[in-house]
Amino acid sequence: MTKTTKIAASSAKTAKPVAHKAKVTALPLNKILIGDSIENMRGLPSGCVDAIFADPPYNLQLGGDLLRPDHSLVDAVDDDWDKFSDFAAYDRFTTDWLKEAKRLLKPDGSLWVIGSYHNIFRVGAILQNLGFWILNDVIWCKSNPMPNFRGKRFTNAHETMIWASTSPNAKPCFNYEAMKNMNDEKQMRSDWHLPICSGHERRRDDKGDKLHPTQKPEALLYRVINSSTRVGDVILDPFFGSGTTGAVAKKLGRHFIGLERDQRYAKFAELRIAEIDAAPEAEFLLTPTKREEPRIPFGSILERGLLRPGDFLFDERQRHRARVKADATLIASSGHGEEVRGSIHKVGATVQGLPACNGWTFWCYESEGKLLPIDLLRQKVRAEIRH
Repeated sequence: MTKTTKIAASSAKTAKPVAHKAKVTALPLNKILIGDSIENMRGLPSGCVDAIFADPPYNLQLGGDLLRPDHSLVDAVDDDWDKFSDFAAYDRFTTDWLKEAKRLLKPDGSLWVIGSYHNIFRVGAILQNLGFWILNDVIWCKSNPMPNFRGKRFTNAHETMIWASTSPNAKPCFNYEAMKNMNDEKQMRSDWHLPICSGHERRRDDKGDKLHPTQKPEALLYRVINSSTRVGDVILDPFFGSGTTGAVAKKLGRHFIGLERDQRYAKFAELRIAEIDAAPEAEFLLTPTKREEPRIPFGSILERGLLRPGDFLFDERQRHRARVKADATLIASSGHGEEVRGSIHKVGATVQGLPACNGWTFWCYESEGKLLPIDLLRQKVRAEIRH
């Protein structure tokens, strides 16, 4: 069995809720541990997970029922797990689970925490006090938020996620190219416009009622997991709820460990994850970074006849022009009328008066009346090498 097959097979296992409190010797991969989350975290070995996604209680402190204009009752978060006696109690709870999160993460692991204005600022301050290093705050802008029925405040249309590393010197995973590809070749921004759960995605119990009041959409977890973990990584979710983290982890070829004190939630999360097919082969889950791509010299473009000696290259705005030599160097004229010779990078930098230049993205060739970056030719050569 290959490594890739092992990953897919492991991800395909059915998540089994396990009552657990004693210290474990082997990681309970792709399982749900039932019980107090903090106690179960204390039972896991230090430095055992690559990432943590936490959707802790928001401590909403709701007072009284919330009614719609037609006087029907809004199914809001009023469960016991979201109730704390005061802010001090909530801060103690937050400190306890964040301390364990820091212990469980590998040195280059990362933490995601989501919350609302009720709790995210308290969480952020505490995690900074514990030595975490904030990398980004990501705003989940809900395209279909719940209306503000009382009409006394703005509609609360977003939640905040904090992405943090274990220290300022840590080097957490960030799949930059994957995020750029998913955003139509533009850098992924920190404002994510995604809908809340609705329709078939909303998990329901045996009576047809909403299973969990704060179920997160799979699209949100897809972006979190795809951006900051690798195939085969272990993701811990200490507040597993309806199992969205586990569901998406399985689809993307990652392992999960779920912690949940409510057996009812764990039961439905197990069924949900069991319905998901195993992840495909790793090649369909990976986005190689540019540093991992095979190095292609400019001479390879000439050797394959994709460009010929004497061809002209231009910058995108056609302010500069160079000719290709048989030895894969360029000849161009500087802004002062002097002749410049050298590599695609050196000549590109010189004509712009800059200390450096990426010639692959600066220079373009003409094809059917259009200017296209020569990097497209490099990608053709790379595709030949792969196959």
